[in-house]
Amino acid sequence: MPNIRPISDLRNNANAISQFCHESKEPVYITKNGIGDLVVMSVDTYEKQLALIDLYAKLAESEEDIANGDKGEDLHAIAKRLRAQVHGRI
Repeated sequence: MPNIRPISDLRNNANAISQFCHESKEPVYITKNGIGDLVVMSVDTYEKQLALIDLYAKLAESEEDIANGDKGEDLHAIAKRLRAQVHGRI
């Protein structure tokens, strides 16, 4: 269930809201005059959301490439190339 608070809580209880966001890894929805206005979340949660959006965009692009007939690369060839790179650095 989303955590919804009035904007006055943001001003009066900023530390508690910050603590909640960090501990729960969930956003807090801030209302202004009973209408949604802001979403507050930890930087860590925000960065994870951005990474997921980027991943979904890359997956959609890859699925489009496959739908257009792109064969891609062989998994075994990629794994072999990555192993050679890793072993070359150790």
